[in-house]
Amino acid sequence: MTTTTQLLEQPFSTMSDMIRAHADERPAHTAIVDGGRVLTFAAFDALIDRAAAQLQRDGIDNKGAVAMCGPSSIEYVTTFVAALRIGAAACPLAPSSTAEQLAAMVRDCGAGILFVDDSASAALDAVDEKLTVKRVALEGVANPSFASWLAAEGAKPTSVTIDPDQTFNIIYSSGTTGTPKGIVQPHKMRWGHVRRAEALGYGPDAITIVSTPLYSNTTLVSLIPALMRGGTVVLMRKFDARGFLELAQKYRATHAMLVPVQYRRLMDLPDFGSFDLSSFRMKTCTSAPFPADLKADILARWPGGLVEIYGMTEGGGSCLLRAHEFPNKLHTVGQPAPGHDIRIIGDDGKELPRGETGEIVGKSMSIMTGYHNQPKKTADAEWFSPEGERFIRTGDVGRFDEDGFVVLGDRKKDMIITGGFNVYPSDLEAELAKHPAVAESAVVGIPSREWGETPGAFIVLRPGHMATAEELRQWMNARVGKTQRLTYATIVESLPRSSIGKVLKRQLRDEFRPTST
Repeated sequence: MTTTTQLLEQPFSTMSDMIRAHADERPAHTAIVDGGRVLTFAAFDALIDRAAAQLQRDGIDNKGAVAMCGPSSIEYVTTFVAALRIGAAACPLAPSSTAEQLAAMVRDCGAGILFVDDSASAALDAVDEKLTVKRVALEGVANPSFASWLAAEGAKPTSVTIDPDQTFNIIYSSGTTGTPKGIVQPHKMRWGHVRRAEALGYGPDAITIVSTPLYSNTTLVSLIPALMRGGTVVLMRKFDARGFLELAQKYRATHAMLVPVQYRRLMDLPDFGSFDLSSFRMKTCTSAPFPADLKADILARWPGGLVEIYGMTEGGGSCLLRAHEFPNKLHTVGQPAPGHDIRIIGDDGKELPRGETGEIVGKSMSIMTGYHNQPKKTADAEWFSPEGERFIRTGDVGRFDEDGFVVLGDRKKDMIITGGFNVYPSDLEAELAKHPAVAESAVVGIPSREWGETPGAFIVLRPGHMATAEELRQWMNARVGKTQRLTYATIVESLPRSSIGKVLKRQLRDEFRPTST
């Protein structure tokens, strides 16, 4: 029997093998908590075997595909790992997708079976004639149910050999229109995440709360290392701030991956300080801009370390900001992670010297194979160095400071070009945040007959504060340069966000109805 220590020392190991080794070494240790249900590693491994065996009986073979769509649950995680155990790609799909998008993603990934809850199944009924894939209910009343579908107790799948370059999962990008792109991530990419996790304190005694959806790469970069390193995962089906703190206190959580909007809601709770969070070892954040003032508040009031992870689902290169070690660098996204190569390139595709602003590109062992069935889009996402090394383009604008920390600007597509001058929305959002009445804002380019486009701001007020949009616009324009001045400002109750907290600026631009600018 190969031990977990031996597996971790190998150049490459699989998630399936790691979980089996934990089941052999620590069978009674809790792997997953899902509401009132608790699953040990021994029970988890046996359940994976039963699901994997049935997948093979249903015709899913090595290098096939299995899709799942529903809330976080023991059944969801089991189907995900069972697919991996037989060499198939796990394809988690967003329940927020339209029925047409779901059908298109299932067809694109080539899934031979789809695990769904009642809600997703009902949505798919509208396009059933376009989708003939077998469905199994993760939960709910649809037939067959997960329990009735499973192979008999004690069933085991036929073993397969997994290649490091083989597809681990296909993650679909969170586009607001059209069909999302399928990002193909190989096993070796996920193994890189597991290797990196040791520095974040994941291990057999770690207790990780998972409160973001399982179809998101944000979640998987926490869930997968937590389980592969033998820790306990506490699933939270739907995030709410007080519920999260109650779970953290009850289970003595050591780890959590949260997005900035979740951190903001937690820190804004009047009784945040009444919860015992002393067990926390490390908190991480990714997926959206993480304001420096929010990082500082977390460091001041929440025990344990805080690491911001800057990167993309496509992989390439990542940066890590160990905020607790570099409190004077909270305005940055940190330094390149160990083994990651980050460079800045200009519009001509040539590398820029340190200090100059351009597009961020990166490479590492954590890099996607490509976009599924979309070679043109894959090629568009790549940049090759003069040495011929393959990098992934982030589409983000940034620069290295004098200490080698990356200062992030904006998405290139979000940059506003007004009268030929570049205006960075993040600069204006940071300035607006200094007003005591402003909780958050999003600045986008709005059409202008004279300048092409000019900055417009959508502003959310802090509770109990009063200010008009025009007052805030004039306050802002007195503090910035002429090209940065806001032509338009409006007060909104909230900013539109994706399921993992990214502000949907395209939606704001699409909804804007100009009067005259």
